Formats: sequence, C-alpha cells, structure tokens
Amino acid sequence: MGDQLPATSNERLLLGFLDYLRVEKGLAHASSEAYTRDLGQFAGFLEKRRRTLAAARRQDVRDFLDRLFAGQLDGRSVARKLSALRHFYKYLLLDRHIAHDPTLNLDSPRQWKVLPKALSRPEIETLLQAPEAAREGKLPAARAVRDRAMLEMFYGGALRVSEIVGMKQEDLKLELGYALVRGKGDKERIVPLGRAALDALQGYLREARPVLAAGMSSPLVFIARGAKKLSRQRVWQMVNAASGRAGRHASPHMLRHSCATHMVEGGADLRTVQTILGHADISTTQIYTHVALDHLRAMYARHPRAKKRTAENAEHAEKE
Repeated sequence: MGDQLPATSNERLLLGFLDYLRVEKGLAHASSEAYTRDLGQFAGFLEKRRRTLAAARRQDVRDFLDRLFAGQLDGRSVARKLSALRHFYKYLLLDRHIAHDPTLNLDSPRQWKVLPKALSRPEIETLLQAPEAAREGKLPAARAVRDRAMLEMFYGGALRVSEIVGMKQEDLKLELGYALVRGKGDKERIVPLGRAALDALQGYLREARPVLAAGMSSPLVFIARGAKKLSRQRVWQMVNAASGRAGRHASPHMLRHSCATHMVEGGADLRTVQTILGHADISTTQIYTHVALDHLRAMYARHPRAKKRTAENAEHAEKE
C-alpha cells in the first residue's frame, strides 16, 4: 500500500493495544472489553473487504460508521465506537505499525445527517394493499377505502400527518392532478398526485366518505365516523396496523421518506424533492444526497469500462 509500513496481524495489534490500555492507561476491565467489541466489529467489517486493521483507509472508517447509523444505532454509541478507533489508530501510529491514521479529519458523528429509514418498493406495494383485507361490512369497508387513500397520499405526495389530517376538500384539484398542501408555518405548496393516488382519492370521495359522514358535513377530506375529525394518533395507528399486516412496522414519516428516497433513485433533483417535501432549506433535503450518489454508482457499474475505472481509482487511493 504505497508508503504503508508492513502490516501486522489483527490479533497481534489488538493484543498489543489492550496491553497498552491496561498497563499504561490503567483502563478498567469493562472498558477494555468495550474496546475489544468495537474494534472486533470494525475488524469484521474490514475482513469482508479483504483488508486488515493496519491497512484501513479513511473511507473504510466512514463507511463503517455509516453502516452503524443505517442500522439505527444512536449517535452516542457511534461516537463511542469512533473514539475507540481513534485511540487504537493513535496507538498504532505512535508505535509505527502504520504510517497514516485513517481516523484523522473525520467529522464528529453529531454533525452527520442520517437518512431516515425507508421502505423498499415491494414493501410499499404490500403495505398499500393491506387495508383491503379489512373489508367486512359497510362501515369497515368504507374505512378501508379511506385508509388506502390516505396511504396513497402519504407515499404519493410525501405528506406529513398534520397535512393529511388538516387537508380540506377545497384543497383538492383532482381534475388538474394536484393538491394544495398547507405545511409548517402555514406555508402552501402544490403537490402533484400520481394516478394511483388520484384513483384512490376519487374512489374514497365517491363511495366511502358519504358512508363515514352519515349525513353530517365537514370541510375536511379525511374524516372519522359522523364526519368527525381524525386525530393524529388514529392516523399513526392506522399506518402502523397496515404496515404490520404487510410484515414490517412503519410510521407516516417512513412513507414520506420512502417517497423522497424513491424519487431521488428515479432521477429527481434535490430542488424538486425539496419543493414536494416542503423543506424551507435545501440543506434539510440534502440528507438524500448519498441516495442519489449510490444510485449513480450502481448505474455506472453497468458501464463496460466501470471495472477498469474502479481499479484505477483504487490504485490512486492506495498511493494517497
């Protein structure tokens, strides 16, 4: 690896480091065990890349921490693991086992923005069909049609719970294919609706809403029995129940983030996603940047020259 010093086995490096912690730092047994677990986890991650601890690069460390975040590990735990890696590589550098510290100049995990969990497209399709299983009797059938329409709106329009609950009939412009949405700070935005959401909404308004209203009136689009307003808690419960029947529990936020993720994967630019989500600042939308980059890499991997280019990049990284 360029100017990398000769690698030493992972086991020998770890044993030397633990002796250093116990003897020179006077670290407690429990703390030494925590270091062992964290470094062992990183060693396992590197093993899949056919790389030793001594040969780790900065990108390996960042990818490892990103993987921890993707597994929904909290920021404090990720910061602790990064601290363990920093201590370890500082020790290796001082003892001349390595020539470069791969943890140098890494941002603190508290400064990282983590992409929220998103459902896969097959999971979304299964979830959207879930309310159909609840059709037994006139009123339950009407609720099922309403719930399906709400799920389509959550996913198709990337709406928030408050936006779904507060949407008024006058906000729907179905003939034009969009809805006016009032978001945070009472800011209005136009959200285009796809064919699936439009069909679900029209079916709900035509067949199910009159049954739920039972002769009562309400300006709201989505209503409970007797034209009463749906509570936010009830909507969360509906999404949780539908996703549970689909095999993976989800929240309304996950449907919103799934919409944004799938848009970016489909080639949508961040400004468009920002507008549809109703983010006041583009920096909030930039959490989806790495989705776009991952998709771009996956598409480029199909190019006949991609493997050659990747090999050249790897060789260049080795020399840095």
